Amino acid sequence: MTASHGGIVLSDQRQAAMPSALQIEGGSYEEDCDWSLPILAFSSELIGQGPCSAGLLQLARDTAKCWHPDRFSAFTGEAVEENASAILRTRKAYIAAIGEFCTTSAWGDWAEWVPEGKVGVIARQVERVDHLGRPTYGEAEVCALIAKDLYAARGEVTALRDTAHEIIPMPEDLRPKRVG
Repeated sequence: MTASHGGIVLSDQRQAAMPSALQIEGGSYEEDCDWSLPILAFSSELIGQGPCSAGLLQLARDTAKCWHPDRFSAFTGEAVEENASAILRTRKAYIAAIGEFCTTSAWGDWAEWVPEGKVGVIARQVERVDHLGRPTYGEAEVCALIAKDLYAARGEVTALRDTAHEIIPMPEDLRPKRVG
């Protein structure tokens, strides 16, 4: 948990009562997405309680479905459609890009080495993707230029194979500095 942020911290007893499909080790469920898991788990107890409206229960279902689709499906038995989950969409896109060079950072034409109307990118090769759709990259990387309008229209995953680009030498100021 982050200082000054909210969330739900379960007692040891409540953590033990959490269904394994929804349980996060330690019993701390952060405020962004994880909060939805204990609400979903204990929704039958919360229905009709003053501070827990039907809207909050629906929000918890929708949040868990979007950000924890595998946990949601394991708990409810309901399949999660790809369009209902950012995690599923991202994971699918990166899985399709395994072995491809995908952009990991970008500079606008304000950078000295990027010509006007272009975006300079570093792209690294995707090796694998975890259950949350986060890629792991290999060491190989390339520097490329992409037209600004094409880059602006990109999807969540930008594979160089799918985008017109020009490979350029790595600018000197982007090269790692060797220390001692």
